[in-house]
Amino acid sequence: MSEAVDFDALEVAAEAEVVVVGGGPGGLCAAVAAAEEGADTLLIERYGFLGGMATAGLINPFMTWHAGGKPIIRGLFERILDRLDGYGGWGGPRQGSAFDAELLKLVADDLCQEAGVRLRLHTMLAGVDAAGGRIERIAALSKSGLQAVRGEVFVDGTGDGDLAAWAGAEVEMGREEDGLCQPMTLCFRMMNVDCDRIPPRADINEMYDAARERGDIDNPRENVLLFFTTHEREVHFNTTRIVRHDATDAESMTDAELVARRQLRQMVRFLREQVPGFEDAWLAEIAPQIGVRESRRVMGDYVLTTEDVLEARKFEDGIARGSYAVDIHNPAGTGTVIKRLPPGEAYDIPYRCLTPRGIGNLLIAGRCISSDHGAHSSLRVMPIVMAIGEAAGCAAAMAPPAADVRAVEAGALRERLVGRGASIYGLAD
Repeated sequence: MSEAVDFDALEVAAEAEVVVVGGGPGGLCAAVAAAEEGADTLLIERYGFLGGMATAGLINPFMTWHAGGKPIIRGLFERILDRLDGYGGWGGPRQGSAFDAELLKLVADDLCQEAGVRLRLHTMLAGVDAAGGRIERIAALSKSGLQAVRGEVFVDGTGDGDLAAWAGAEVEMGREEDGLCQPMTLCFRMMNVDCDRIPPRADINEMYDAARERGDIDNPRENVLLFFTTHEREVHFNTTRIVRHDATDAESMTDAELVARRQLRQMVRFLREQVPGFEDAWLAEIAPQIGVRESRRVMGDYVLTTEDVLEARKFEDGIARGSYAVDIHNPAGTGTVIKRLPPGEAYDIPYRCLTPRGIGNLLIAGRCISSDHGAHSSLRVMPIVMAIGEAAGCAAAMAPPAADVRAVEAGALRERLVGRGASIYGLAD
């Protein structure tokens, strides 16, 4: 990608101590944390709003952030929940962990502006100038044209590891046996649903199986996955399944969107015609972009393994915690494998998973941190990603000028995160 960009011909549009690329859950928290820790911080986001999968992907609700009855993800994530609650966008009559995606956009704006984050919206990463194990600048494409952005420390919040991959970092894709990634899902919502008349899920799934057997639906997912929202009479669906597509390839992503909307049309017709409670419902919202569970994973100084997750391992450089199950939607079709942690347990995510091999001034803030396929299926959920992002932002602000991010002492980073209200095993639970 970078070879096609003549960086010396580009106007320098901005410079910052910390440049965060991607304003999803991880990038947002990284930018806010870096700015609050005193770094001049620039956040680049391709949409006109922040939130990533939580807003553009319409992923909802938040998956578990507790273990043993206690919250293990706090800090910025908890502040976001409190702000959502204050705005009337948290919880609902039937789904306590649901949030209002539109209000989350406003929360994200407010947090960035209050922290002093400089924003460049409607701006996409278009190239990376890296040499000698360091990123010098990136190319950013917007309505202003192709411009350069310089930084001292860069944070990859793209979710797909675009910045890291284009900088030459070592990456892996999908499961070990064939490289296939978990399927994508296009979320949608139905409004004017008589929720009191919705049948039990087992009954809905029986109707769904019959519709698939008749050929009315060609969705390979094995059941109907629905959630309630913050609003009465609205139902959220995370139930389309698009397999064997590549989130890092434009042609594949285009086809994925089209396949997903075909499945969505079938599902809407099925719901309205066959499922009680949906007779007078209408399609209220389709996510602006398809939801991506898995793409690149950026190999770092430590690779978190499935065993680390399932055995709830702790690390001396742990900077975030997780308790969500290993949750692998079949990359090739039907079926979902779920393996849970021991009751009440949580695992640590080491700082070394955020530091890509061979690149000194880059940190990863998101689901593409260094892990294997199984561990990724647990840490990919938004509360964990937000905790990873906050840690990456703190580390970026703590990194000495012109030094390697590995110079950040893990103990000091852990203490700083505790000072920000984070839950760190062995220091603050």
